[in-house]
Amino acid sequence: MKYINSYTWRLPLRMVACLSLLVLVIGMVSMSFTTSVGPGTRAPSPEDSVASVQAFMGVYKVLTSPRCMNCHPSGDAPLQGDDSHVHTMNVQRGIDGHGVYALKCSNCHQAQNVPGLHTPPGNPKWALPPADMKMVFQGRTPRQLARQLLDPKQNGGKTKQQLIDHATSDGIVLGSWNPGEGRTLPPMSHAAFAKLFKTWIDKGAYTPAK
Repeated sequence: MKYINSYTWRLPLRMVACLSLLVLVIGMVSMSFTTSVGPGTRAPSPEDSVASVQAFMGVYKVLTSPRCMNCHPSGDAPLQGDDSHVHTMNVQRGIDGHGVYALKCSNCHQAQNVPGLHTPPGNPKWALPPADMKMVFQGRTPRQLARQLLDPKQNGGKTKQQLIDHATSDGIVLGSWNPGEGRTLPPMSHAAFAKLFKTWIDKGAYTPAK
């Protein structure tokens, strides 16, 4: 029998080892992806991403309307009116969002709307977001606002399901469609807004490109 160089044996063995390692890595990646998607669910499709972004663009129109944006300003003073001018009483946010010193939000904004044209609207939760989590809507692009809403460090620690619950059933959100006499409503019904918000999340919570 002819002598066979040991190197001749080692080369095929190394190739087999490399191929085995490659198969193992591919299998681990596949398992990881399946786990992240979850049992009984499917990976988002390109169609989902388009539907998700389109839904958010509708949500964005509501969030940047005066009924929402006036209490989510870029500064520390709330805004007023359909033109979103700075609050005429020189009210300030304060640490907890309820105002400072004698100028507390609840001094004028009661648990219900005050009867009459352009009188103070009311809600039991009336306030600005607190100083340590301002949740600014004013001046945000669609992409910036979507990413902010999804960030637990900026949205009050909310999960995606909690975001849906907040948008669809929280009384302070519903109050935007009951702002008192003389104020323009958001650009769509609350039912339509809630449906778009849920679609945005359910289709993958994609953020717009800009």
